[in-house]
Amino acid sequence: MNNKSEHLIIVESPSKAKTLKRFLGQNYNVEASVGHVRDLPKSDLGIDIDNGFTPKYVVSPDKKKVIASIKKAMDGASELYIATDPDREGEAIAWHLLQILKPSIPVKRLVFHEITQKAITEAFSHTRTIDENLVSAQETRRILDRMFGFLVSEKLWYNVKSRLSAGRVQSPAIKIIVDREKLRAAFIESEYWRITGTFLNGDDPFSTILISVGDQKVARGKDFDNTTGKLSVKNRLILTETLAKKFSTDWLAHDWKVQSVVQKPAVSHPSPPFITSTLQQEGVRKLHLSSKQVMSTAQHLYEGGYITYMRTDSVNLSSEAISGARAIIAEKFGGDYLPKAPRHYKNKVKNAQEAHEAIRPAGSVFRSPEELQGELSGLELKLYQMIWNRTIASQMASAQLLATTALISDGNAIFEARGKIIQFHGYLKVYVSGTDESNAAREDQETLLPKLINGQPVDCKALDPTRQATKPAPRYTEASLVKEMESLGIGRPSTYASIMELIQKRGYANKVKGALIPTFTAYAVVQFLEQYFTDLVDLQFTAWLEDQLDSISLAEMNAGKFLNGFYFGQNEHLGLKAELDQEYDKNLSRQILETSDKDGNPVSLKIGRYGIYLQNDGQNVTLPEDFVPSELTPVSVTDMFIHKNAEPEILGTFPENGESIQLLNGRFGHYLKAGDKMKSLLPEMDPESVSHEMAIQLLSLPKSLGKHDGNDVMADLGRYGPYIKCGSVNRKVMPPDNLLALTLERAVELLNASGQSSATQTLKVLGNDPASGDQVELKSGRYGDYVTDGKVNATLPKGTTGDQVTLEDALTLIQARREKGPAKRRFTRKKK
Repeated sequence: MNNKSEHLIIVESPSKAKTLKRFLGQNYNVEASVGHVRDLPKSDLGIDIDNGFTPKYVVSPDKKKVIASIKKAMDGASELYIATDPDREGEAIAWHLLQILKPSIPVKRLVFHEITQKAITEAFSHTRTIDENLVSAQETRRILDRMFGFLVSEKLWYNVKSRLSAGRVQSPAIKIIVDREKLRAAFIESEYWRITGTFLNGDDPFSTILISVGDQKVARGKDFDNTTGKLSVKNRLILTETLAKKFSTDWLAHDWKVQSVVQKPAVSHPSPPFITSTLQQEGVRKLHLSSKQVMSTAQHLYEGGYITYMRTDSVNLSSEAISGARAIIAEKFGGDYLPKAPRHYKNKVKNAQEAHEAIRPAGSVFRSPEELQGELSGLELKLYQMIWNRTIASQMASAQLLATTALISDGNAIFEARGKIIQFHGYLKVYVSGTDESNAAREDQETLLPKLINGQPVDCKALDPTRQATKPAPRYTEASLVKEMESLGIGRPSTYASIMELIQKRGYANKVKGALIPTFTAYAVVQFLEQYFTDLVDLQFTAWLEDQLDSISLAEMNAGKFLNGFYFGQNEHLGLKAELDQEYDKNLSRQILETSDKDGNPVSLKIGRYGIYLQNDGQNVTLPEDFVPSELTPVSVTDMFIHKNAEPEILGTFPENGESIQLLNGRFGHYLKAGDKMKSLLPEMDPESVSHEMAIQLLSLPKSLGKHDGNDVMADLGRYGPYIKCGSVNRKVMPPDNLLALTLERAVELLNASGQSSATQTLKVLGNDPASGDQVELKSGRYGDYVTDGKVNATLPKGTTGDQVTLEDALTLIQARREKGPAKRRFTRKKK
């Protein structure tokens, strides 16, 4: 540094540093640690259990340059401010920085929950020391997580299948979705019928539903148990098809009258401002994002100075924030929409940090989404709009509703009509909460009924019988799983998004149309843990652990004593050590469940080295990784064995070796085989459309298309799909080009295409960035695989292969690379 700064501030991210610099003078230098700077080693446990659970920390290899840069900046500083995030993780990073830097200058902890001029000025007036209790709580969590993840996972690897993992929060989350899938598998569908009646009041039609016949109420969906499918209440008439159709025909000519009309006023109150969990839930429901995308976008907004800190479990708003919201309500909507007194919400989350605020727009004068359209775009603007709306709505007047219930009867049967009118919109003018139920009515949705009077005759226009079926409990979505975990006290704001990502990335759940469907691998893990590590998947015990860790952060419990009791046992708890030292039955651990085929023959479902498979009388059938557990039935089991034992389809003879060409289906999809020669089908190729000629063409790959610049132009089908190669230049062949019909002239055009270096190959297109719309690709370059959005390139982490990378992973890597700034160019001095 040429100009030595008097004050050095360390934050976590470069983007936060950039925003902070806008509010500080020339005497301040801001450096970024870029997250955690040291951690437990990856190669071993890293905890000295016999020496009071002492952790062994190592500086992350990729942070050595960061540390060197900070040390250089510290040389000329007279004072050091640690301004990492205001939570346990941020406090731990601050502590680790001091342990590494060992500063000789004064050190102060700088804490702010929003990046505004006023918040920063106040933070400088209220600096403090490192909170050792928060650090101890975070360290204890890390030690617990490492013991679970390292020691228990090791048992899973050896006794069930390699590369499986257990986790303090991850495993209970998996158990929750597995238990729900088991309920769905055991569910027995029941049929019932419903009659919908359309009646006329003059020329005005209105819709009704049959609710009773004689003195018996008609069974409706809510009367059936969603875990068993059976009727859960007594004295209900279950309409059969015959009965429903008979009633619908016989009753048309009956005389119908309005038996009663009841109107009741109702009040709908606004929801509290966002906390981390509710922000994720609404982001998933309304913006159709993953939990990780919600938190990543929220972090960009926080670091840009647009919202308050996004990891919080408090619904509190500061008095200034409330005043700011009330001023906007009075100006935009008028006095009728402003309650006489400010609204104050009570935290429902256990051990919520009351000193923190809810997630809201930054500052005391909330900038409207319209004002920010030039600064924000895409997802960031949409998420800010949602946060702004929810914050304003939380301080608005309640909505006033009028609910109407009308009963229509012929003296025997009764139909019910329901209506809802919003007499005063109140907060609904600004915000309507989302729901996980696709057929649920919105809060602001009105249902109008014509004016009806008791005793008034009405005409029956139509009676429509329809078949209904009971439905099992719905699968969890990311939103509903976060809500369930929060209600059970499992996990904390900082863990929800990472757990949602982890259980999918590790193959324990697949997200299909928003629903989280567990895999049989998840079944195997949960079963093993239930048998040998009961506490790890005991939801009450996991919640108890969270409470103990919170107690450590509040200095109500000693961390060492807690860890000692947890590992070696205490009271009725055996201790982790005893569970680790027990005998394991490997064969039993690998058997997931017993089922049967449709003839009643026993069939075992097992997990093995190559995945999940069915075993029957010495025959094995491998299940696809995305097989839905609740769809494993005797019929599906039988079909899979029939398919397995069926003779492979013969497409003809392969001229090169005279062998028959077989069309087979393996672990990685359909492929062709002729003797020792094998080849996959082209992407998107329909197996049923593969002809003998096409099969010969595929099996003949690689083939030369001709010469170019003295080299053969080769066409082939590889791991990442069809491609061409000429010398050291590779090009992927993508639609509308067809590898089998590719000419030399077209291949040369692809080879000469601009925008790709000679050493670069596009491996696959991952999708589009929701915020910018840019196409994100996985590429192979001179130094290995990387992802790019056309503007920023990010190398894949060590140990990560291209086939593991999702669009979400790519966006995270690209953002991290963007925050680090442009890569430094390396120059080599030429020898004379």
